[in-house]
Amino acid sequence: MKKYILFDLDGTLTDPKEGITKCVQYALEYFGIHEPDLEKLVKFIGPPLDVSFSEYYGMSEADASIAVDKYRERFSSIGIFENGLYEGIIDMLKALKKSGRCLALATSKPDVFAVRIVEKYGIAPYLDVLAGGKIGGSCNKDDVIAEALDMLGVTDNDKQEVIMVGDRKHDIIGAKKCGIESVGVRFGYAEEGELETAGADYIVSTVEELEKLLLSV
Repeated sequence: MKKYILFDLDGTLTDPKEGITKCVQYALEYFGIHEPDLEKLVKFIGPPLDVSFSEYYGMSEADASIAVDKYRERFSSIGIFENGLYEGIIDMLKALKKSGRCLALATSKPDVFAVRIVEKYGIAPYLDVLAGGKIGGSCNKDDVIAEALDMLGVTDNDKQEVIMVGDRKHDIIGAKKCGIESVGVRFGYAEEGELETAGADYIVSTVEELEKLLLSV
């Protein structure tokens, strides 16, 4: 049995599309980049923001840092709650807790924001630990996962009892780097074939399928 289940936040437990895309749009405007089509900014959901600003808009490290600051300027007051739980998430978390699992959040989103979100949407009572990115520090997924494992007291000998759930390649790759199995969820924001290419151990299409899988592994 997988005793420890780690969850990504954006695109896995919650649908943050409106908040994230509008905050990216706001940050780009600061640089004179006008992007009216929010669908083109969906690719920002999941990865560390500075990486995405550099990858998709060719920003230098310094400019990407400024863009992240502008993003957070809007996100901290408005975008943070332009968000919502996927249907069935609370029931799934209840069932997993009832079955004796330890649940953790492992998100690249800065922990100061993640705490507010899980409390707002009623997820917090089901989480044993919360590991998030650090403002001014690392938001890399493998670092976040490693922190969650440390907080849970998981040793190398226990890693076969752990599984990571996420919707993007960064979740799958981060899990591999940390030596644990992973589940990719299609209801999030992965591009076609992304989860397969990253090497997810399992892939599910719905929250219902995810719950059945996690209760069986």
